[in-house]
Amino acid sequence: MTHGTAHPRTCASASLRIAATAAAIVVAVTGCAHSPPTRYVTLNAAPGAAPLATVQIQPVQLTAVHIPAELDRLEVVTQPSPNRLAIDGTDRWGAPLAQMMRRTLAQDLMTRLPPGAFIVPDAPAPPDTRTLVVTVLDSQADASGTLTLQAAWTLLAGHPAHAVLTQQATLTSAMSARDAPAQAAALSRILGQLADQIATRIVGR
Repeated sequence: MTHGTAHPRTCASASLRIAATAAAIVVAVTGCAHSPPTRYVTLNAAPGAAPLATVQIQPVQLTAVHIPAELDRLEVVTQPSPNRLAIDGTDRWGAPLAQMMRRTLAQDLMTRLPPGAFIVPDAPAPPDTRTLVVTVLDSQADASGTLTLQAAWTLLAGHPAHAVLTQQATLTSAMSARDAPAQAAALSRILGQLADQIATRIVGR
């Protein structure tokens, strides 16, 4: 009984495949070893010193914060120059940005409005509760490291709901650096400023 002998070309081809596979594994492992870690950033509330008034007012509920589509992603977006956006693959928001902005702004408003006047988002609300809708028109940092946010907000009341107050605001905050944590801190401060303006206008209404 005779045993077949592998053809030299077959052995060489198998050896090349094994070598190529091993090289691919080495490259993949090396690439993973050198990939920068993903960093997650979040927003923090900027509580007011005290409520603007102690008298009871008609309750208000923040129902929505709308942001531009180009910012509505988990990756942190910056604008290094006009008409150009940069998406950082290593810096991400800890949750969808619009949701975090609504939560943070709600926390800010709770410390500025009279006790019991603010109804947290998605909570059951009394029948006479007014609703607040915020729309972010633009958010960008300039070359000097200043973050600017343009927003409009509307207070609605009645059944059916109709706008009783509409305002626009342009707010700024200096960034301590040009990175994601500094941008998150500046945006947190700006939301506190926005809460100041909203609370001041609706307390008297």
